[in-house]
Amino acid sequence: MQHIASRESLEAVKQKVLEVAEPLDNAGLARLGSELDAVSDLLLRQVALRRTLSEGTMAPDTRSGIAGQLLAGKVSEQASAVVQFAVRQPWSSARDLQEALRRVSRTAMFLQAERTGELDDVEDQLFRFARTVESNRRLRGALGDRDLPVAVRQEVIAQLLGGKVLPATGRLAAYAVRGGRARDIVATLDALVEDAARARGWRVARVQAADVVGDSQRQDLSEALARLAGNPVDLQVTIDPRLLGGVVVQVGDLLVDSSTRHRLNELKEHLLASEEDYRIPGIPTRREATDG
Repeated sequence: MQHIASRESLEAVKQKVLEVAEPLDNAGLARLGSELDAVSDLLLRQVALRRTLSEGTMAPDTRSGIAGQLLAGKVSEQASAVVQFAVRQPWSSARDLQEALRRVSRTAMFLQAERTGELDDVEDQLFRFARTVESNRRLRGALGDRDLPVAVRQEVIAQLLGGKVLPATGRLAAYAVRGGRARDIVATLDALVEDAARARGWRVARVQAADVVGDSQRQDLSEALARLAGNPVDLQVTIDPRLLGGVVVQVGDLLVDSSTRHRLNELKEHLLASEEDYRIPGIPTRREATDG
């Protein structure tokens, strides 16, 4: 969602979810998340319906009434209230409404995991699964293959994760192939990790290191990034010996590359640029001699 109207509407719907979720028990939260996810699926399939429910020329009360009649007796009062509230908001596109309902369905799932004390584990398990998919070319290709039915791709995930992760992790991972960007499965999983961190007021810092990061180094880096981000930071560390030394850190759109490999590349560019500055006409540089 790129447009301001849709971003503001999404935040308003999230607040509505938090409001209706407050009195619900864990079973109620699970049902709320599942029902909002199902409504999002419905809007994904029914193009005309999602266009009608997001039509800006139609009065908000009319859109809300249509949604209420459609969902009466089919979902809980809480889910219906969220959807009716959502369709009253301004959306930049019909798909923004559909995607918003998908995202707030995850909000309900995260709330449930937070109440049961499982949210940290869910975040960690999603991160590890994302790295597994990222490092396995065949798996990444299969999960991102739009020619394979969604049910088949979800079955692959179920077989990989069944009995090894929390149920909430499995449901969220299944979302990645159903409601996410199929050809960008890793990015969708990483977005879920970010959402899980934000649900507990944290930010995710993805750290690539050439070697194991010790506890004291983790502490120092975490504190420095927390001051920079303005929130507590959860370090998600992967080891990449190709960096040679140092680390690459990404928090949201901020990327800091202090790896030895990056510094060597910068030095190489600097040396080549200097060679050009002092070039004598008619005498080839080392780069030209090598290329020749």
